[in-house]
Amino acid sequence: MSVNAAFTPTGNTFVLTAATSAPTPVQVVTNGAASNQYRIINSSTTQGCFLSYSQTSAAATSNCVIPTGVASTTTLYILPNTDEIITFVPAAYFTAITASNSAVLYITPGDGM
Repeated sequence: MSVNAAFTPTGNTFVLTAATSAPTPVQVVTNGAASNQYRIINSSTTQGCFLSYSQTSAAATSNCVIPTGVASTTTLYILPNTDEIITFVPAAYFTAITASNSAVLYITPGDGM
């Protein structure tokens, strides 16, 4: 549920290290009522990444590709040193890929802006 208040965590923070090969997806769940908002922090100061999400681990993995001039993807680019609150499906699976190096993402489920 989306609310117009400060972001309130509803579960634990999960760590995901994006690299040139997408890691095994992590499922970000809440400690109670379903939530479909996530605070996503890219702690890398120099490396952005393409974040993939889905209701299944397999779909998150297959969707996790870097877009090219001829192929579009369902990934979302997360800039370096970014703190975003984004709405996705509840209990989503996340994975991410980089063009080079790696980026550490912290993903927390919750509600709010």
